[in-house]
Amino acid sequence: ETAMYPTYSKWIRSHRDLPLKLNQWSNVLRWEFSHPTPFIRSREFLWQEGHTAWATAEEAKAEAVQVLELYRQLYEHLLAVPVITGRKTEKEKFPGADITWSVEALIHTPGRGCQAATSHFLGQNFAKMFDIEFENEKREKQFVWQNSWGCTTRSIGIMIMTHADDTGLVLPPRVGRLQVIIVPCGINAKITETEKQTMTALADQLNSQLTQKSIRSQVDGRSNVSVGWKFNNWELKGVPLRVEVGPKEVDGDTVPVVERFTGEKRAVAKENFGDTIQSLLDGIHQKMLQSAREKNTEKMHLVRSWDDFMNTVTAGGFPLAPFCGAPACEDRIKKESAECAKEAVTDVKAPSMGAKSLCIPLDQPDECLGKCILPTCESAGKAFTLFGRSY
Repeated sequence: ETAMYPTYSKWIRSHRDLPLKLNQWSNVLRWEFSHPTPFIRSREFLWQEGHTAWATAEEAKAEAVQVLELYRQLYEHLLAVPVITGRKTEKEKFPGADITWSVEALIHTPGRGCQAATSHFLGQNFAKMFDIEFENEKREKQFVWQNSWGCTTRSIGIMIMTHADDTGLVLPPRVGRLQVIIVPCGINAKITETEKQTMTALADQLNSQLTQKSIRSQVDGRSNVSVGWKFNNWELKGVPLRVEVGPKEVDGDTVPVVERFTGEKRAVAKENFGDTIQSLLDGIHQKMLQSAREKNTEKMHLVRSWDDFMNTVTAGGFPLAPFCGAPACEDRIKKESAECAKEAVTDVKAPSMGAKSLCIPLDQPDECLGKCILPTCESAGKAFTLFGRSY
């Protein structure tokens, strides 16, 4: 902001210059913290950030919410990661913003939240600081209304932690560099050169059908490694589907296809092979998204007592609790939850032991709020707020 907005004050003179929308991709280097975590909290990362200026607050807010929805679609429609959309508390919002919205991912195994992307309505705070004014249609001078929003390579870490297993990566089909790997099997000293050529030709034919459907596929024809090594290698890399082509498949009507996400093996007809594989890939995405969504539901609990709050946090869950919104109360919640729960050391690099607010979900429970979850606070809750340990 401080580097860009002095230029905005030179670019913007009239209402005809608005809205001004600028998006940039840049590498960021930060040295102000210790114990970096790859992808999640690293010293250097790539991010995308947008900076826009508008004539009215209504236009700016509408865009900020629209961008929030785009980030939700990025995670759910491409990465198969369900996220919680919400508004940050006063303590957690971006300094200088009037409102910060975010999408929050829940990492199930360590029981930690992860801020996946943010969209800030900056109001006129930076406009007044950097003299970003425009002349409206009535020839009156006004300050612009601004937004900033961004997403980083943290999204890769969130995707990996959401879907990976003990075997390796599990890539969502829509973002995998390879969606299908075709492995010729049974090529050994006993088969003839003609049989080998026929198997290779079938593998190439299937690959051609897939590429014609814009499916990213490849034939692994390497002869210096075993078939078992190839299977393990592609499972480690998380390729969504593996097609096995052996002597039986040359004369048969089907080929075996193995799904990385579930390990399920099925026979797929050679006829309309590309259409069937595309349908399987779409189904894998939906299964991955649904599986992660069900885990979110298992981890989130609506609570009204401090004991239930702490039991949920200690179990690696995420309490949804009535909260008054006061920064002092939030500090107290984090401190007391850290003191109450001495968790087993399963994630030594996790930066926070106490529970903090992740967001105030836009989708609020249809229930009476009651008082703030902090036992020593007598104020009424203003909204159900999602808490949890976080990266």
